[in-house]
Amino acid sequence: MLAHAFLAVVRADEHTRQSAPDDLVPLSCNEIQDLFSALVVQPLSTVAHRLSWSGWGRRHQARSLTSHDRRQAAAQM
Repeated sequence: MLAHAFLAVVRADEHTRQSAPDDLVPLSCNEIQDLFSALVVQPLSTVAHRLSWSGWGRRHQARSLTSHDRRQAAAQM
């Protein structure tokens, strides 16, 4: 609740300032949250860790797909 209140206050302040250029709409709560996370909050893992996790997940999916295909082929015999 506190985080949402923070976002709502920042958004309200942004909308009252009208300082955005004409081709930009004022910041939304979601955009403020994304910017805050990207600029202030430190990532919990490194890029190497994220890539490793992605590779593990994709390998796991490939093994699952192979197992599923084998089971389907055996059931059709």
